[in-house]
Parts: sequence; C-alpha cells; structure tokens
Amino acid sequence: MTAQSTELQYETLQVHDLSIVYKTIYGDLKAVNKLNLSLRRAESVAVVGESGSGKSTLGLSIVKLLPGNARYKEGSITLNGQDVEKLKDRDLTRMRGSSAFMIFQDPLNALNPVKRVKDQMYEALNTRNSREGGTLDKEAGLKELIESLRSVRMPDPELIINRYPHQLSGGQIQRVVIAMGLLMRPKLLIADEPTSALDVTIQAQVLKLMRDLQKEYGMSILFVTHDISIAYAVSDRIIVMYAGEIVEDGPTEKVIRKSLHPYSQALIASIPKKTKDQGDLTTITGSPPNMLNPPSGCRFHPRCPFVMEKCLTTSPNFVENDDRRVRCFLYGG
Repeated sequence: MTAQSTELQYETLQVHDLSIVYKTIYGDLKAVNKLNLSLRRAESVAVVGESGSGKSTLGLSIVKLLPGNARYKEGSITLNGQDVEKLKDRDLTRMRGSSAFMIFQDPLNALNPVKRVKDQMYEALNTRNSREGGTLDKEAGLKELIESLRSVRMPDPELIINRYPHQLSGGQIQRVVIAMGLLMRPKLLIADEPTSALDVTIQAQVLKLMRDLQKEYGMSILFVTHDISIAYAVSDRIIVMYAGEIVEDGPTEKVIRKSLHPYSQALIASIPKKTKDQGDLTTITGSPPNMLNPPSGCRFHPRCPFVMEKCLTTSPNFVENDDRRVRCFLYGG
C-alpha cells in the first residue's frame, strides 16, 4: 500500500479541481472555480466568506442537491471513497444518509409541517435499517428515537416526538434535525449556516452541541458560515473563500490570530470591537465581483490594498506558509 493510499483512508472528503456554473439568461455564473480541499475523519472545518463567495454551492454540491440550472463543469468530489458525480439516483439517496447529512439554514422549512416529529424520525430510522438490511422493531425504534433526542440535549423528548413542527421553537426543530442525522450515522455532517435563524442564546447551545457530538461520534463537520466568530467557536480549521475560490486554508487559531491573505485580514478587521468607544466599524472597500464576468488575475485585486501590477492579469497559485495554504503574490504565489 502506497503512502498516498494510506493517507486517503483517513480522509472523509476530497474535492479536486471542482468548478460549478449556474446557467442563467445572462450567461454562465461561475460560482466555484478550480476548488481543492480535503476533510479528515473527525475534523471540523468552517468555510467562511461574504454572500456569493460559493460557500453554500460547495456544501450542496457534495450531496448533489444543487438546483436544476447548476452544472458540474469539471473536477471531482470523493466522499468516503465514492465519486459523487458518478453515483446514480438510488445510490445518491443512500449516500445522503450514510455518508453525509446536511442541515440547512432555515430550520422551520426542514421538516414536513403535517407530520409529527416521531413519524419523520422513523423515516430516518427506516432508511438506515434498509441500508443495513435490518428490520425495524417499533418498540426498540421508539426507544432509539427518544435516546437520539436526549443525545442532542432535548428536554422532555417523550413529549416532543408527538408534536408537530409548528409546536416547536426554532432551536428545538434544529435539534430534531440533528437527531435525525445522528440516527442515520453519517460520516460527514454538512451544516449550512444552521444558527442564522436562531437567537443568540440558542445559537451558543447548538454550536456547543455540535462540537460535543463531533467528539462523541467521531464525525467530520463542514460548517458553512459568514460569521467569523462562529467559525472560531466550532472549527479546527478555517477555509476562507472569495469569488468562488479558496484564498486561505489553515488552522483556526492561526487564521484568526494572524491572517495572511488580504481578504482574510479584512474579514477579521471587520469584526465589531468590544465596545463602541473602540472606534468605528472597519469595512471592506468595494463590493464582491459579478460572477458572470469575474475579474481577471487575482479576483480580489479590485478591493485589495496591496494590489500589484501582476495581480491584474495573473491568478496566483497556492503557497504553503506557516501550516497554511494561501493564494497571494505577497507570499510568492
């Protein structure tokens, strides 16, 4: 066995040269461009960036849930050794429970409003049992549903399972969805801004819960967010995306404490200070590019304070620097 194949055993996800476009009446919108990343087993990675940077497109592409006008232009996604792009519909359905489970941004739209929580959780349990070739015992299944809700710190699970989604709070619904994911026993949990619709107190509880469950179950987590403080709380590693490309990738502590890429530095600088007396909010000049016609060269150059002449025409390559990958000519890229 080669050293490379041995390393792959420890990787849950590999994305290689992935490019995704959306067909629009105005032309192809280039959402993701030549993206490369890997996610190791039991690792938590946060993907951060402004709206339109390609974060959600990346998450949806892994489980092949992109809208109908999206097209995988090139590259590959390997999830637990399976090429996602080549999977047929039946295999995709199986993969979405066993290999990956996705938590979406709005918990209120995540469950069927006319079915009780118990019935929807049973669907997850049935899917897992069908995959494993087992049969479902109603009494044992009900006990497992209750235990799953307890594992996500849900109070009174015996009452919750008999309620309808409209009878639950946003935080409770999100916990139910996470519990359904745990019933499926996925290797990878993809969370697309799962706390953005929750109040601050519930946000903190859900974030702590996800970290606890990651350690307890050994899952990998891909956490998509635009909030740097949330990324810091939940991840081992941060990937910074801008205009469909990764511009920096490294350990969370290093990216937060000493960012290398000018865009990463601008994101960190824009975080509000402790008090209003510490000065005005720092903003990033300019606006994200039009992805129908992205800038030539480095895509950040129209907003970069350190722009050089070659940035206008040549796209920088990744450079290894201080345990990080950074795409910038300031470091030789």
